[in-house]
Amino acid sequence: MTFPGTWMTESESLVYRVVPKCACSTIGQIMFYGDHGRFFDGDIHDSTSGLHKWGQDDSQAAIRRVVTGQAAYTFTCVRNPYTRILSAFFDKIAGIQRNGRRYRGNLVPQLARTYGIEVGSPEDDFDFDQVASFRRFLLFARDTIRFRRPMDPDIHWSPMAGHVSTLIHGGGRYDHIFFTERFNEGMQVVLDRVPLRNPVLLDDIPRFNESEGHGPKRAHPVEAYFDDLSLHLVREMYHKDFEVFGYDIDDPSNKFPVRAIDLEEVHHKLGPNAPD
Repeated sequence: MTFPGTWMTESESLVYRVVPKCACSTIGQIMFYGDHGRFFDGDIHDSTSGLHKWGQDDSQAAIRRVVTGQAAYTFTCVRNPYTRILSAFFDKIAGIQRNGRRYRGNLVPQLARTYGIEVGSPEDDFDFDQVASFRRFLLFARDTIRFRRPMDPDIHWSPMAGHVSTLIHGGGRYDHIFFTERFNEGMQVVLDRVPLRNPVLLDDIPRFNESEGHGPKRAHPVEAYFDDLSLHLVREMYHKDFEVFGYDIDDPSNKFPVRAIDLEEVHHKLGPNAPD
């Protein structure tokens, strides 16, 4: 059994299934602080100690034991699919990464050639048609998700349901799934259920947005980026995310969920015996 994207506190009190673009940097830092009384100095994704991660070989046995034994409070966090795919575009496609380079090396030049995407540069203050380029990016994202070409879907825009389901398929079970849009409310449920060695006051915790300041600012409201074709593509890619996590599939301007998450439904529809 494998548990990709799964993090666990060294104290084995919390298990978290990372969903990219859903406050994962902040959540990871809260978990790190809970055990050590300090934040990790840098991007928590780069840590190699102080937090169990499935990607670290010496963490896998402990994660497997705790998750399959359902021995720790297990949670994750989700986000509106419209704002999540927009964030992925501005961070990973239009933005410059922390190392000063474009994401995945030659990906952006490839997209410029094959999909006509333009993203500008720091030298021209990222001067480009955001709406046109984002809509072309959606075509690319759809091709990766549906047809797995010209590459497999990237974790930052692959459906949340796929991320969340891996832990269930491995025998784990979620105790809580909350919304990025109501972060403090949702994260407080976790902290109330599992007191940490070092108490965390959410109002005092900074938001660790590792992509902020490295690329263009979004120039338009969310709904301006989605025409009829874009809406169709988003529904094609993320219909399961809307269905199980309770977001409004018809209104990109409404970032908030329209209903609560039903954990039994999540486990049923994303589990190994899920209906087609």
